Amino acid sequence: MPNMLKPGDTAPAFTLNNAQSKPVSLSDFAGHWVVLYFYPKDNTSGCTKEAKEFSALRSEFKKKKALVIGISPDSEASHAEFIKKHDLAVELLSDPDKKVCNLYGAWRKKTMAGRQYMGVVRTTFLIDPEGTIVRVWEKVRVKGHADEVLRAC
Repeated sequence: MPNMLKPGDTAPAFTLNNAQSKPVSLSDFAGHWVVLYFYPKDNTSGCTKEAKEFSALRSEFKKKKALVIGISPDSEASHAEFIKKHDLAVELLSDPDKKVCNLYGAWRKKTMAGRQYMGVVRTTFLIDPEGTIVRVWEKVRVKGHADEVLRAC
């Protein structure tokens, strides 16, 4: 298992493309709180629910000067369709090489029905305006998660 980042660690820098194929860097959000959540796949039930819950709270996060960014290995085109289909209000970044997923320890061995495979373990990081990780949620349960993250901001 990769070393998980923990509160007090500096959030690793990265640049990934968003759904509009524009590069987005963590440093673009210096001075803001960042909710960085890793999720397995666009248009699956849990991932859709999570993205919709974060989107529904967008104005509340904005009041706290917090931006919500989701990362998965899905393509930019998949993200664009996902956003449009569900009217999402979160920034989604594409990590097809899983470099950032690995950097943040979200790409790990998973087990389902006795079968082991590599995949994204649903993980959320709260990063303060100075770029320090303040809180980490591992193996996230979707229901109520966005509310819990909002309370922590």
